[in-house]
Amino acid sequence: MGEFTLELNEDQKQVRDWLHGFAADVMRPAAAEWDEREETPWPIIQEAAKLGIYSLDFYAQQFFDPTGLGIPMAMEELFWGDAGIALSIVGTGLAAVGVLANGTEEQIGTWVPQMYGDANDVKVAAFCSSEPDAGSDVASMRTRAVYDEAKDEWVLNGTKTWATNGGIANVHVVVAVVDAELGSKGHASFIVPPNTPGLSQGQKFQKHGIRASHTAEVVLEDVRVPGSCLLGGKDKLDERLARAREKAKTGGERVKNAAMATFEASRPAVGAMAVGTARAAYEVALDYAKTRVQFGRPIIENQGVAFQLADMATQIDAARLLVWRASWMATAGKPFTAAEGSMSKLYASEVAKKVTAQAIQILGGNGYTREYPVERMHRDAAIYTIFEGTSEIQRMVISRAIAK
Repeated sequence: MGEFTLELNEDQKQVRDWLHGFAADVMRPAAAEWDEREETPWPIIQEAAKLGIYSLDFYAQQFFDPTGLGIPMAMEELFWGDAGIALSIVGTGLAAVGVLANGTEEQIGTWVPQMYGDANDVKVAAFCSSEPDAGSDVASMRTRAVYDEAKDEWVLNGTKTWATNGGIANVHVVVAVVDAELGSKGHASFIVPPNTPGLSQGQKFQKHGIRASHTAEVVLEDVRVPGSCLLGGKDKLDERLARAREKAKTGGERVKNAAMATFEASRPAVGAMAVGTARAAYEVALDYAKTRVQFGRPIIENQGVAFQLADMATQIDAARLLVWRASWMATAGKPFTAAEGSMSKLYASEVAKKVTAQAIQILGGNGYTREYPVERMHRDAAIYTIFEGTSEIQRMVISRAIAK
């Protein structure tokens, strides 16, 4: 690693400004409309695909940025634009990470391009882990995958919930139980190819925020997938299960499961999304406080308002630094010994909720109306403390790490 710096290099600044332009010119003008419609903004995803923002190449480029700051910087700018639309653009990334984290090179080459399609025929992908009775508690997952040796096929049965792009995706990545006795260690991830019989969309959720992003149940009824769709392959799975059974006998250390490996890698990215939403609300509030005149002067000249904005600015910067640290550590191969990934997600998501609420307060009655974007930002921010591990789960992970 070179000398320590928090300065973005020229390439990074160019990408940031390019994304900021797209967020300001394409996403923001459309944000209120898609929030009201509660539908996937296909035209905007297509526009992002034409520009190269919605593509595997772009994410790979950011993912392999040697500083680790490519992904958090991209997430912050897009979610500064609008959280719901941004999630529609980046939601496929979670499924792609699931394949990159657990798949073979052949699987990555085969399936990840099909998740995105191309600018003329845009596709999305879904990562399906949560279940109606297994959200934070992944060990109580019920979706089963049974191997049919005669046909070299896996048969999947179960119901997944809270799946971003669930049912409308071209490719679904499904986490299922292959050995119930091993709890979360007995899980594996599977690719369900396009148009596979037995996979259907269940209930589509109507949500408090991020409404432009499609969230639904995915129902799996005797879904048969080829043996080649088990991420990582059967030999690797058998080896892992044998190791886990051996450890279970001796009460050895925990083995990472497929879903957790994906979430671990994506937590700082979610923190960056939260920073983007918080920053957007803060900027609206700051601008409003400078221009809104009451009792003959701008309201920012009142200490009550000015101090709130000072706290908001400080907390956003602190959140970004935690996110950048975790992202840099992950890229540099430094282990999260104090759960630094969870710290970044916990703090940034709590800041987003707080800052968007304060923004409403500073705008007063206007903040509570849909004429101004802060009420939407506040609704959107509520998800960050819930998905990919609730704040309570993050605190549990952090407390366990520091108690060792």
